[in-house]
Amino acid sequence: MAIPTLTHRESIRQIQQRLFDSRTPAAERNRRGQFATPPLLANEIAQYLRAVVGDDLPAISFADPAVGTGSLYAAALAAFGRERITSAIGIEIDEGLCAIAREVWSETGLHVVGGDCTALMTGAQRLPAPNLILANPPYTRHHHLDQATKQRLRALTMQHTGIRVSGLAGLYVYVVLLSMAWLKRGGYAAWLLPAEWMDVDYGEALRRFFSERVTVIRIHRFDAADTQFADALVSSTVVVLRNEPPPPDHCAIISAGGTLAQPQTIRTVPAIKLKAARAWSAISAEISANTDSLPAQPAVFLSDLFDIRRGIVTGGNDFFILERSAARQLGLPDECLRPILPPPRRLKTTIIESDEDGYPNLHPQLCLIDCNLDEKQVRERYPALWTYFQTAPAELRARYLVSRRTPWYRQELRAPASFLCTYMGRSGQGRPPFRFIWNRSQAIPPNVYLMLYPKAKLATLLRDDPTSAAEIFATLQAISDEALATASRVYGGGLHKLEPSELGRVPATRLVERWPELATGAVTQPALW
Repeated sequence: MAIPTLTHRESIRQIQQRLFDSRTPAAERNRRGQFATPPLLANEIAQYLRAVVGDDLPAISFADPAVGTGSLYAAALAAFGRERITSAIGIEIDEGLCAIAREVWSETGLHVVGGDCTALMTGAQRLPAPNLILANPPYTRHHHLDQATKQRLRALTMQHTGIRVSGLAGLYVYVVLLSMAWLKRGGYAAWLLPAEWMDVDYGEALRRFFSERVTVIRIHRFDAADTQFADALVSSTVVVLRNEPPPPDHCAIISAGGTLAQPQTIRTVPAIKLKAARAWSAISAEISANTDSLPAQPAVFLSDLFDIRRGIVTGGNDFFILERSAARQLGLPDECLRPILPPPRRLKTTIIESDEDGYPNLHPQLCLIDCNLDEKQVRERYPALWTYFQTAPAELRARYLVSRRTPWYRQELRAPASFLCTYMGRSGQGRPPFRFIWNRSQAIPPNVYLMLYPKAKLATLLRDDPTSAAEIFATLQAISDEALATASRVYGGGLHKLEPSELGRVPATRLVERWPELATGAVTQPALW
């Protein structure tokens, strides 16, 4: 009987992978973070890793802490050759995937171990340490991890790396850190990671570890519109590391766009710059002395001039937000209603005018039920509102936010803000991902907007000269799309999201140029670069 070739085994693996995906609900694979690495991408990463390693590892002990069906192991076999890989470990927590990997790869030398990689790499009976890791760790979001699991992983990571990880971190952050602690000193690793780690606050653990404990050889960020996974809308990065501290004057290769082999942009960046930068996606942006997205020295930022907050979270927009005309038909009392803005996709203007009641001059007008009275008072004073509350479905009352409010229909306290910025948007087709909005009504926004409340000197400027609001708005609109996009986090399909702290790190260069007095006494933040 002929021995199956690598190509034949990989063909069988791909068939088995498709069958597994077809019989496993997408929601379940999302919860477990099971997104198989596409073969072309796996091969591209492995070939690059082979070029980086060169002859440095004559004998390779391979490991993949989330091996799945073995896509990356197949790529490693093709790149390094079976003779050079003297041992290989693939860890997989899913029994079905373990069975596939064993069936396809056991005869090639892959030892498939079923179980939790975070325990198998750290316990007293830990598996033998590898000198080469090629992996796509599970992209399980933090809300799919129970509190006990988070506490265990945070304690393990602190014990083995000394790095404190945020409770908002996804499972992949722990897997990367614990795997690097398991990897032999001087060994190499290539990781396929979601791009969010470069910017988000909970990615700081990886940024710190990468800049201080290991040598970053290459970071490649794929274009946000070029998702690498057919079943996951996520922008991706490839990170290649050597497991030893960076030598003096080390420079990492940072590339973006295109492919790993043929990027659109590429440059070398001193490791000291990586350590100093807060948001690493800024490093993959083109540096220009003329852009207001990457100031060369400390400047005044939007957070110096504005208190920036997310819009209101109702806990159930379908129930708590109504058209104003519908609220009137139901007899709901005006004193328990507040004007609220529609979502950005339904807002066609950037200047919101007000009617005589403070409602936006829009159609339809929307209102938010906002009442602090207890249920007895509502029943006695506003029977129509009480009747409406009785229609609330049990599922709404059981939601996390609603169930923890007293009374359950009470809303967050938010004052109207004159200046708003959309929270998310897609770039492309000539559209900017974000929009500034001048809100001249008394409406509050839902949480798909960011609210900019002027601070101190800017508030004084507006109070002393109300006509300056129009010019302030125009100046906000003049902030470059690049500055906003650079500050934001990017997801697959070109979706940008901008949290309050991220908008706050955008330089307020144009505002200060127009009103130099705003810079006096400002408490500046570190620049993105």
